[in-house]
Amino acid sequence: MSELVNDISIIEEPQETLSMNPRKFIMWLFIVSIIMLFAAMTSAYLVRRAEGNWLEYDIPSVFSYSSVVLVISSLTMHWAYLAAKKDNFSSLKIAITITFALGIAFLYMQFQGWVELVKENVFFVGNPAGSFMYIFTGLHGFHLISGLIVLVFALVAAFKFRIHGKSLNQLEIAATYWHFLDVLWLYLFFFLVYFH
Repeated sequence: MSELVNDISIIEEPQETLSMNPRKFIMWLFIVSIIMLFAAMTSAYLVRRAEGNWLEYDIPSVFSYSSVVLVISSLTMHWAYLAAKKDNFSSLKIAITITFALGIAFLYMQFQGWVELVKENVFFVGNPAGSFMYIFTGLHGFHLISGLIVLVFALVAAFKFRIHGKSLNQLEIAATYWHFLDVLWLYLFFFLVYFH
C-alpha cells in the first residue's frame, strides 16, 4: 500500500501550456513589423537630416488637430470594449461607428495637411525633408486604412452579436491594433515636431 501511495505522489499535474489566439499572434507580428519599419525610417530621417541641405518649413497645424481626433478615437474604441464586456450591444455599435467616423476624419485632415504642404511648396519630390513628411504620413495613413477595415469587420460582428462578454477576441484585436496606430501617430507627430 505504501508503494502505491509513493507511486501516486510521483505523478505530476501536466503544466498548462501558454497559448495565444492565432489571429492575435498574427496581429502582434504585424505590429512588430510596423514598429521595425518606422524605427528604420526615423533613423534614416535623422541620418539624412544631419547631412545638411534640409528644407525648413512649418508643419501644418491640421496635424495637431488630427492628433486630437485620433486620441478621441482611442477613447471611443475603449468605450466599445467596455460596452462589449457588459453586453451593452447598442453602445458597442455606437462606439465602433464613432471610432470609424473619427478615423475617416483623421484621414481627411491628413489629406488637408498635404494640401497645406503643397501651398508651402513642400513636395514629395525635391528636398528629402518634404519626402520624409509625405512618406511618414502616407504610410501611417495606409496602416490606418487597414485599421478601418478591421473596424468594419468588428462592426459587422457586433451587429451579428458575435462580440459579447464571452467572445471578445475580435474586438480585442481591433482595439489593440487601433490603439497601436494612435500611439504610432503620436510618436511620429512629436518626432517630426522635435526633429523638424
